[in-house]
Amino acid sequence: MLRKLAALLVATAAMTGVARAADVNLAYVEWSDAVVATNILKTVLEDEGNTVTLTPLPAAAMWQAVATGEADAMVAAWLPVTHKDYYEKLKDQVDLIGPNVEGAKIGWAVPAYTDISSVAELKDKGDLVDNQIIGIDPGAGLMQASEKAVKEYDLPEKLVDGSDATMTAALKDAIDRKQNIVVTTWTPHWMFGRWDLKYLDDPKGVFGGEETVNTVARKGLKDDMPEVYAILSKFKLTLDDEQKVMLENEEGGDPADTAKKWVENNSDKVKAWTE
Repeated sequence: MLRKLAALLVATAAMTGVARAADVNLAYVEWSDAVVATNILKTVLEDEGNTVTLTPLPAAAMWQAVATGEADAMVAAWLPVTHKDYYEKLKDQVDLIGPNVEGAKIGWAVPAYTDISSVAELKDKGDLVDNQIIGIDPGAGLMQASEKAVKEYDLPEKLVDGSDATMTAALKDAIDRKQNIVVTTWTPHWMFGRWDLKYLDDPKGVFGGEETVNTVARKGLKDDMPEVYAILSKFKLTLDDEQKVMLENEEGGDPADTAKKWVENNSDKVKAWTE
């Protein structure tokens, strides 16, 4: 009797358009922009009655988790360059919903006072930066592009693996001591709100041009969780949105709390995703 009643309630909800709660698993890579976007999306989905689990993973594992259905979606797919290899390998196993942030880019940056303006100049000015380029996690698309840049420009510098946190810590230390440094980076990132930095010109175009950050879902999500999918398809942020929240997080804010605050203060934007 109880099973029949439950089935009747589900059927009634479907016919009347009442949203059905879902258990959603969002995968993300622990880059500061992805942390912001994923927590904002989590807040909105939970406000709509869903239960949301966040799963931090390296970039390659994040793509794989969505492709295998272990995760339902992600909002941290950088295309067409940064995550090109992942997408080409898995595009038939995922649902590319589309951009959630536009105007993104990747490359190398230096403090504004550094006497280097182009990647090509590093071939002769390596001593200025201790012949090192400070990188992030080795599985990142940015690191793959950086390895290619080292070869394309025939640079003497060593690409140093690390993480977003270790890269920004090294940048802070160098700036505090007025020293020169080259770091792998991307926009949006809070570092551009904290310090006066400049991207190095890339005359060979190794890092590509403008990128978009995309929402990707597992196959079948549209049918399994139509209300969740509808929100994913409308979810969009601006570079300014992300960078302001990223800076709050970096200054000690809890990502879950800053996301809730942003949602509360941007009800018009959120309404456009949920209606």
